[in-house]
Amino acid sequence: MSEIPAELKYSPSHEWIRVEPDGTICVGITHHAQDLLGDMVFIELPEVGRQLSHGEECAVIESVKAASDIYAPLAGTITAVNNSVEAAPELLNQQPYGDGWILKMQPDAATDLHKLLDAAGYSALVASEA
Repeated sequence: MSEIPAELKYSPSHEWIRVEPDGTICVGITHHAQDLLGDMVFIELPEVGRQLSHGEECAVIESVKAASDIYAPLAGTITAVNNSVEAAPELLNQQPYGDGWILKMQPDAATDLHKLLDAAGYSALVASEA
């Protein structure tokens, strides 16, 4: 079973979400997702300031196996992107919950966080896909 940190929230499309002290959220792909995709070779990051709807495609990652879209886990505005993963996409594999984060955003409604999966819910989702 892949690593699933208990302090994070998760989307059904395999993004993880960490609430930052300032109320923004940090978004990346889960260990499970990077494991399925294999070695990352490219990422196309969104523009800072872009307004996203819940579930909207906001980035693209490419691995040796496939290309995959990254979806906005909540509606909101992108406040930062991780240019380090653009220069070194392997960070998505090596540190998916650390230096391999993809973007930060200000959610339109923090109350929407309850719609995301907790670690147990995400674990059940991963198990059902096996």
